Parts: sequence; structure tokens; C-alpha cells
Amino acid sequence: MSFLAAGVTPFSASAQSPLSFPGKRSLMVHSEFPEDLETPVEAFDSWITPNDTFFVRQHLPRPKVAAAAYRLKVSGMVSSPLDLSLDNLRKMPQVKVAATLECAGNGRSYFRPKLPGLQWTKGAIGNAEWRGVRLTDILKKAGAATAARYGNFNGADVGAGKTPDFIRSIPMRKLMLESTIVALEMNGEPLPEIHGFPARLIVPGWDGASWVKWVNDLKVDEKPDSGFYFGTAYRYPKYAVGPGGAARPEDMEVLEGMAVKSFFTRPADQSKVKAGPVNVQGFAWAGEHRVTRVEISTDGGGKWQDARLGTQNIPFCWRTFQFSFTPPKPGHYVLCSRATDSSGRVQPIEAPWNPPGYLWNSIDRIGIMVEG
Repeated sequence: MSFLAAGVTPFSASAQSPLSFPGKRSLMVHSEFPEDLETPVEAFDSWITPNDTFFVRQHLPRPKVAAAAYRLKVSGMVSSPLDLSLDNLRKMPQVKVAATLECAGNGRSYFRPKLPGLQWTKGAIGNAEWRGVRLTDILKKAGAATAARYGNFNGADVGAGKTPDFIRSIPMRKLMLESTIVALEMNGEPLPEIHGFPARLIVPGWDGASWVKWVNDLKVDEKPDSGFYFGTAYRYPKYAVGPGGAARPEDMEVLEGMAVKSFFTRPADQSKVKAGPVNVQGFAWAGEHRVTRVEISTDGGGKWQDARLGTQNIPFCWRTFQFSFTPPKPGHYVLCSRATDSSGRVQPIEAPWNPPGYLWNSIDRIGIMVEG
């Protein structure tokens, strides 16, 4: 389902890093080991992001999990503990869920003052169709207690050196939604190893840290895990923090739903275009909410006009937008985009600065030079 504009050159791997990763076109490399790979903006040319251009975020070295040896263990506050093989999961009812996945730190490189951490630009995001087993079906099969409040998820990756094991806790209110699944497939294919083969957790509308890869252990409990990756990491301040400031640990909340945002994919920033109509394209999304409007400014934010939204008004997924304008004369133009979602949130002029560098969603800006 491409919405690539006529006359725009498709993504070329040759323009990116020469490093090679199996099953991937050449992406922007932030870390070679473990792999942290970003999708170049020019590669976003369809509503579904192909597996070979989908971004990768790893906290720990990637494990190798043999399909025959795989087990998903379910324990804790359950009446019937489970030890599910891959075949067991495949025999359970399968559902498809389209959902956009974004790293909480996407856009971190744009914060000022700058922050430590991976310096993502716009490409730590992608949209895919996931297929697998509803968490509700797994929890019912295990006889999860009604008093349980969390599912604590671990994967086959293990802590290394000073980096602790990656365990995330998801509230039962989210796990009981039919959209939350253990995925076995991504875009019609078995999950690629780099994306969590043979199974990963899909938590639509929430940040990527919740989407545990190589998931092999679920403990049902009254309390969340107290380890680093839930007790400390991926938290956002309750109150606004001034640029360069700090937040008290007790004022940091667990990060869940994501911000409303939009970004341009065509034309390229600082590109030259010929006089005549200019076709503008991009994506907008809003986590657990739906995008209801995208506005475009062609004069740096002075005046705004509505873009045309794509027909993909699907929960938890981004929407395409398109806009056409004819520059009145040659010269440099600053284009801006801002999205509004179904809860009334509007993409801000400037994203709130925060110490972890999460949820960057400032109005997107690109410049183009119109030739005479």
C-alpha cells in the first residue's frame, strides 16, 4: 500500500552504513552490538513498514532461540501453571493486530540541551501487522487469579556485565484487552530473530519497552517487578522539568501511552524541488488514541491548512497524510506539520524537555528550496 509520490527516488541502501545485518537493508547504525538500527526517513514509503527496513532496539545481546526448545512458562497467581511450546501457541486461536511500534526515545537527538542515550532522529518507529495469541486466552488457560494486578514478562535475553536482565511489568487492565497479544508472526512471516523470534509481546499504543522480545516467562502477581527496567527505567516526570533540570525519583511515573505526533517523509529536508505543485507526505500517530487531524504550514507556522488523511483510521496505528501546495515564487520554504488526536491533544511547538529524553513530539519542520 504505497503512497510514494511520483518522481521521488525510492530508498536506496547504498546511501546508508556499509555494515550488514542479516535480513535488513542497510539502516542507520547507532550500535552494532547489541544492534540499535534506525529506519532512514526516505525508507518510509508505505503504511506497513517492511521487516527489512523496520528499526531495531536491543538492550542486551540478541539470544538465539531454537523453535523446538522454546517454552513460554506461565506461573505465579494462576491455578494451572503453563509450559507452552511453540506448537502449543500455534494451535491456540490466532488473531491479527496492526499496530505502530515506537521507541520512547525516538527523537532524543533533537532535545536541547542534549541528553545521553541513543541519539535517535525520526526513524525509531514502524508499523506492522502482528499475528499471534491473545494474552486473555493465555491467562484464562492458566486460570489467572482475579486479585492479580500485573503480568511480569521476561525474555530469553539475559543481563550482561553491569546491564541487568530486561523484565517489564504490564498491568492486567492492559493485558486483558483483545489487542494485546503474544505475536508469532510479523507482516505475514515468522518473527525475524532480530525482532524476537519465536515470540514477542505486543502492547499496542504503549512504548516499545513494553513489547518484550523472545518472551519466555510470564509471572502473574499482585505487584510489578522491582528490577531496573521497571522500577527505575522508562519513567516520565509527573511535573514539567525545565531544560537541563532534574526530577525527584518519587515524581517519575511509569511510561505507558505515547504522545501525539506527525513527521514528514516527502520531500526530503533541505531538498531542491522544481517550480510547480509540491507533493507533501508523512505519517501521524497518537499511541492509544486515533489521529483525527493533521495541519500543514508552508510559511514556518504562520498559517495552517488541513492535510488529507489516509483511510487507515485503525486503533493503535499511524495514518498517512498528504498535502499539495504550489509555491508562489522561487526561494526557501519552511514546512511544518502538527497532529491532533481523538482525545484533543495537539502536537506542541516544542516537546517538554525531560531527563530521560522521552516522547519527543515537537511540530515537525523541514526546509525546501524551490528553484526558479
